[in-house]
Amino acid sequence: MQIRFTKMHGLGNDFMVVDAVTQKVYFSKDLIKRLGDRHFGVGFDQLLLVEPPYSPENDFHYRIFNQDGSEVQMCGNGARCFARFVVDHGLCNKREIKVSTMANELTLKIEDDGEVVVNMGVPILEPSKIPCLLGEQKPSYELPLTTEKGPEAEAVAAKYPVLTIGSVSMGNPHMTTIVDDVDNFPVKEVGTVLERHSLFPEKVNVGFMQIISSKEVKLRVFERGCGETMACGTGACAAAVAGMVQGKLEPKVKVRLPGGNLSISWAGEGQPVLMKGSATKVYEGVIDI
Repeated sequence: MQIRFTKMHGLGNDFMVVDAVTQKVYFSKDLIKRLGDRHFGVGFDQLLLVEPPYSPENDFHYRIFNQDGSEVQMCGNGARCFARFVVDHGLCNKREIKVSTMANELTLKIEDDGEVVVNMGVPILEPSKIPCLLGEQKPSYELPLTTEKGPEAEAVAAKYPVLTIGSVSMGNPHMTTIVDDVDNFPVKEVGTVLERHSLFPEKVNVGFMQIISSKEVKLRVFERGCGETMACGTGACAAAVAGMVQGKLEPKVKVRLPGGNLSISWAGEGQPVLMKGSATKVYEGVIDI
């Protein structure tokens, strides 16, 4: 069986995008792992499926699978690629597209400059809904690492017994910690432990943020099920919101990720987060599965 697909990326966060509207497809967990392998498959951070809408109010349904085969609720960089894909492939002729996801509904708008603005919805700040076991809602939390088991955790806890974090859900759970020098911070070592911290029952995406000014930050993200990626849209939103809640950032901020920059805007609690950035096609392909 052959499947048509498009390889795309949003600031280096790369995707295999598949049209499940005009072709019949089925992806098992093992198949996703095989396709995600960068030596023996297509290679990607996430597989994105474009499905028909689940309700008449939406134009499409948007599904996201990590390269380990797990399905996740949201991917902001993928959402921008999703918008460009459906327009470029003639599945939609609108400039403003409404999609549902496993977690919520999104509005995707293609701007005149070709970049895509995604209304990411209202961020969730209440710990029980993130979900995490951090107690009552606060701008920041002290997260103990000495509680975690295993040699990797013990090694990290010896250097970082407690980290100050912000925690936000953008349809998927995030924690963000502020560091002095993000370029030289041991993201893989610490992220591996934090991703599966016992206070986050569904695991968590981990952001490491360096504040350049109240209008600009640098960010690296260790994504659950993927490891560190070149960019993470929901991670950029979550980090910006965490910094704004803590009074460290202004309502509009430039987020510099290894793969490029995003603009994140948020008017405050109860309001949606707006993310603007690029979406790039790499190539079209057909693969036997």
